[in-house]
Amino acid sequence: MVNRIFQEGVKIYLVEGHAFIAYFLVLLLVGPLQFFTLVLPSLDSQIWMAPANLFRVSSVGALIVVVYLGLKIANQELVPWRFLPLKLWIRQEGASAGQITKAHMALLGLHSLLLVFVSCPLLLWAGAISRVPLGSILCTFLLLIIYAVVYGAWGLFALTVWENRVENRKVFVRCFLVSTTILSILLYQPMNPIAFLWYYLEGREYAPLAISGLKLPAPAAHFLFHGFIFGAGVLAYRRALLRRANLD
Repeated sequence: MVNRIFQEGVKIYLVEGHAFIAYFLVLLLVGPLQFFTLVLPSLDSQIWMAPANLFRVSSVGALIVVVYLGLKIANQELVPWRFLPLKLWIRQEGASAGQITKAHMALLGLHSLLLVFVSCPLLLWAGAISRVPLGSILCTFLLLIIYAVVYGAWGLFALTVWENRVENRKVFVRCFLVSTTILSILLYQPMNPIAFLWYYLEGREYAPLAISGLKLPAPAAHFLFHGFIFGAGVLAYRRALLRRANLD
């Protein structure tokens, strides 16, 4: 059953090509960003618009695009009418909540990998221009995949709760993404993925997070925060799915 649900997603997104627009958008948005980074004048080229910063700018742009498109794919916004409703998977096909969860998480991981893979040529070229070490480039790829999976879990939650209300799902995932971004900056700037990635590539160190006399290093605080977001998203998605299974 897990394979059937997974194969449905692969067929619709990859065989029929409905996800290709998302992969094309990665190139369409990151490519021009790199071009303007190199050619547009700046008041201070040492800070922003310079070849030395091309990889950082490209990575941040890819981060925003990959996470956003990953949420759209997880939320089944591209072709919602092509998917068999959860009610039918549960009632007619006899799928359990665990089987649906495994299939959805596998699809989320697959599309996260593909979105980052599509951006690889542009980021590798930018890394070569900026003379970024290979280790930093590979770590950037890994971070992009992690962020896409972490935030994509909330797209699965929205899909389960508002399966028949596409507009509600769209509003929720966008509000969630914006509010999480703002909240992370307000609480502790290194928790924000954009800030963390930028300063990691810059080699700058943040002051540790002090909580009741305990000092937590910035990377630890960042990954604990995102581990909490992912865990909460999976838990909320799982509970919503179990509720749907019991009702149906």
